Amino acid sequence: MATITTNDLKNGMALQLGERLFTVVEFQHVKPGKGHAFVRTTLRNVRTGSTVDRTFRAGEKVERAMIDKRSMQYLYRDGPDFVFMDNETYEQLSIPPEALGPAVDYLVDGSAPMMQMYGTEVIGVELPAAVELVITETEPGLAGDRVSGARKPATLETGLVVQVPLFIEKGETIKVDTRSGEYLSRG
Repeated sequence: MATITTNDLKNGMALQLGERLFTVVEFQHVKPGKGHAFVRTTLRNVRTGSTVDRTFRAGEKVERAMIDKRSMQYLYRDGPDFVFMDNETYEQLSIPPEALGPAVDYLVDGSAPMMQMYGTEVIGVELPAAVELVITETEPGLAGDRVSGARKPATLETGLVVQVPLFIEKGETIKVDTRSGEYLSRG
């Protein structure tokens, strides 16, 4: 672990505080007219996603956690777990769905997301802004169903349900925004 001072904090930096791992969401260096300077921070717990506000003395030492980003290819599901292959070492890694979070709704065989690793633990997944997925189930479109803005639910190959325009049919490929989970366009 690298020890840094609170004067060196930057947004997105990972910190090890006790047994917990945090990323810096926001920080502000404050120098009041009287008294000592301090750093006010908003930290996000990497494992739980909760945020906490914490104040440090200026120059206080904290442990910086080194987060490694690795490109991994999704291979298949093994029971509840997802099996990935490291693209550099070809080592296979079985990851529980809890560690992947909402990314499980956008993973298809052969996709290659960037995994954020802390040691051997997966703490996050970076997906592209949009992915193309096939519709496995939706109501059929009817002649004349061209009402502007009208939507219907569609189930995708990953099990995710999104609202799509009425003219979209089963078996079509669509683009879905991975940040919001919304339909963007036909693939």
